[in-house]
Amino acid sequence: MPVIVVTGFLGAGKTTLIRSLLDSSEGMHTAIIVNEFGEIGIDQALLSPGSDETVLLGNGCLCCRISNDLQKTCTNLLRERTRGTVPPFERIFLETSGLADPTPILQTFISDRALRDEFHLLGIIAVVDAASFEGTVNHFQECLRQVVLADRIVLTKSDLLSTVSVAIVSSKLQQINPSAQIRLGEHGRVEPAVMLDFDDLSARYFAIEPIHHTSGINTFSIVIDKPLKWSGFSQAMSMLSTLRGADLLRVKGLVNVQGSDGPVVIHLVQHLAHPPVQLQDWPSEDRRTILIFIVRGMIQSSVRNVIQSVQEAMSL
Repeated sequence: MPVIVVTGFLGAGKTTLIRSLLDSSEGMHTAIIVNEFGEIGIDQALLSPGSDETVLLGNGCLCCRISNDLQKTCTNLLRERTRGTVPPFERIFLETSGLADPTPILQTFISDRALRDEFHLLGIIAVVDAASFEGTVNHFQECLRQVVLADRIVLTKSDLLSTVSVAIVSSKLQQINPSAQIRLGEHGRVEPAVMLDFDDLSARYFAIEPIHHTSGINTFSIVIDKPLKWSGFSQAMSMLSTLRGADLLRVKGLVNVQGSDGPVVIHLVQHLAHPPVQLQDWPSEDRRTILIFIVRGMIQSSVRNVIQSVQEAMSL
């Protein structure tokens, strides 16, 4: 079951964006899980704090609130779907609190075996208020984390700014997270494909120059031309996780493994690694290993040296 996380700071327009998707034919048969403070309105449904009730939204969609923990909510929802007590759904959108750091959610989907076996984290969408972003990101670490961990960024309320100001905000976002796709939302809406289509993300990884933020969060990519021995690469990543796991905020990428027809997809969050998945074929003509690192207090050359050193040692 694919899961898409929608994050973003308070008032950025997460709920409005999801509501517009549910109004479209493409958004049919979607389940919404809400993790928010206060009352949340999605269409005509109001979920009060602490409510475990599943609310039907129409258009074959439904909504529920995270009760005690994410694992329980997700598995219960899937169980009700199997029993036929809720309408069938094809995907889950998880809307986080505006004050939430997405890292614990990523960790949960990677570390919890029950979730890992039943659900696939398809992508992370960060919703950004163009009018208030620069002030917010300078004062709230949560806002920076939401942007830097995203696969796709939707810039809302751009109609409140001039074209030049929107371009400045977009440039700032691209500097913070060069690997993310940025899309403009108009009046709280985007094309449904922006919310649903993540099939092309793996093909869009590209080499990016290291980006250093005042918070100590760095973004860089490592590109390796030659195929790697999986045992050596796996050992290198384990070493990095052991030594600096708390600082590996997110690692994602495609690995060209010796003897494999397709790449191996990896995804790590701090000390936790999702089981690697081998694709049958490459998503593009580029056959290089491409790894995107979002880290704290680590530099590109040191990480590259660890990977290369272990590979060389395995070849002796």
